[in-house]
Amino acid sequence: MVSRLVRRRRARGVLAAVGVGAVVGGLFLGPEQVVDGRAVPRVEGWPVAGPGGGGTAAPAPTATGGGASSSVAPPDRCAGVISAMPLRKRLAALLIVGVNPSGPAAALAAVRTEQVGGIFLGGNATQLLVGDALGPVRAAADLPLTVAVDDEGGRVQRIDALDGDLPSARAMAATSTDAQVRALAEQRGGQLRAHGVTLDFAPVVDVSDQPDGAVIGDRSFSADPATATRYAGAFAAGLRDAGLLPVLKHFPGHGRADGDSHAGPVSTPPLDQLRTADLEPYRRLPGQGEVAVMVGHMTVPGLTDGAPASLSPATYRLLRTDLRFDGLTITDDLGSMRAVSARYDLPEAVLAALKSGADTPFWSSGTRLTPVLDRLVSAATTGELPPDRITDALRRVLRAKSAC
Repeated sequence: MVSRLVRRRRARGVLAAVGVGAVVGGLFLGPEQVVDGRAVPRVEGWPVAGPGGGGTAAPAPTATGGGASSSVAPPDRCAGVISAMPLRKRLAALLIVGVNPSGPAAALAAVRTEQVGGIFLGGNATQLLVGDALGPVRAAADLPLTVAVDDEGGRVQRIDALDGDLPSARAMAATSTDAQVRALAEQRGGQLRAHGVTLDFAPVVDVSDQPDGAVIGDRSFSADPATATRYAGAFAAGLRDAGLLPVLKHFPGHGRADGDSHAGPVSTPPLDQLRTADLEPYRRLPGQGEVAVMVGHMTVPGLTDGAPASLSPATYRLLRTDLRFDGLTITDDLGSMRAVSARYDLPEAVLAALKSGADTPFWSSGTRLTPVLDRLVSAATTGELPPDRITDALRRVLRAKSAC
């Protein structure tokens, strides 16, 4: 089973390429890697989960002779890949865009024309997830293609028509142990991966006591931070066990916001209050294994100065500096959620997200891809979007998909 070939990375510095690629079960298994003294194949295009990966804090300094300590930076294995990419391709590789899941045409166009880094499959159609429909799309990508869905369970799932219903987060927490939730998520993750999915916008880690049908509601595991963290961690671990990259959402916390960011601007409690509850999952879960974080569009008193969190540099400083998260960050939908779209034209929203610190801007419609990239290229050329910001984001994107 391919899932057994996807091993946890203890540290990037212990991975070394050996051997040659092979084809197993229709998947290309790239050059083997030495992990903890054992050679295991790399599954091209699939994230390799594990503690100490992109989702954890930087390692502590190592002791040297004479009682001094120093921090030795690992070699930058992505530098060569990045330097060989033209500017427009670097920028396109940062993006995840929605495509029509009823067939491969839209996905092929986005990948062939602009070499986007990832595609998102929303809605109820599943044709692109059946058989080898994704094969030509993946083959058109010069780098491993991220294939994302939001399959949380309950109201938000994508393969229920193919593989059955997944309970909501609240129902899972009420009826199952955390070990059972991990097993259920591993099963679901295996089904997703069999359909070609590599990244799941789940679990929701929002702490919420909203009624079931509210914007977060039963998508939250619990109103208790410790319980929400435990169950969300189990769900994330199960996805990692299956070889998927889980995405914690919606940072810094939508569970107690005063409205629905799909419909318009919303505000959370002040930052000091978020620290006591809503930030707890983000403080604890990255240390348990590799994750990405989705940044939401809420305004946060004491943090974002009236801007949506996804477009606020202070939000990313909170995540990177205070919480010491060094993994991949993804925005919530920049195109269809009115907390952003009512205030920002899409190309400006994507640019603002990158400038603020996001690694992967995301919008579900996938429209206006060329104008977005034109704007990003212009900003990068003039220095409005600094080159170091592009390189920083791209390095995390490539590492998250084991592309370097």
